[in-house]
Amino acid sequence: MTSVVLTDVSAHACRPGCGACCIAPSISSPIPGMPEGKPAGVRCVQLGDDLRCRIFGSPLRPACCSGLQPQAEMCGESRDEALAWIARLESETQPAR
Repeated sequence: MTSVVLTDVSAHACRPGCGACCIAPSISSPIPGMPEGKPAGVRCVQLGDDLRCRIFGSPLRPACCSGLQPQAEMCGESRDEALAWIARLESETQPAR
């Protein structure tokens, strides 16, 4: 008898040593240590040396951070691909000047 295992292909785990989502996007919400948020391309002060969020799971973590979930399209095959994808999205969603 053959068994079939169904998996949720939309689920995607964070890549260890990445931190792209804590560097590439701008964040307009206050972050502990960054009360004005952060500009795109700037490392969040809450991103540890291990490239993991120091306030993950904390009520101090902005909702925009909690809402951003890893997805295969966003994360790509490498940290560089993730940084490039998020930077492109950031650029494409900027208001017209």
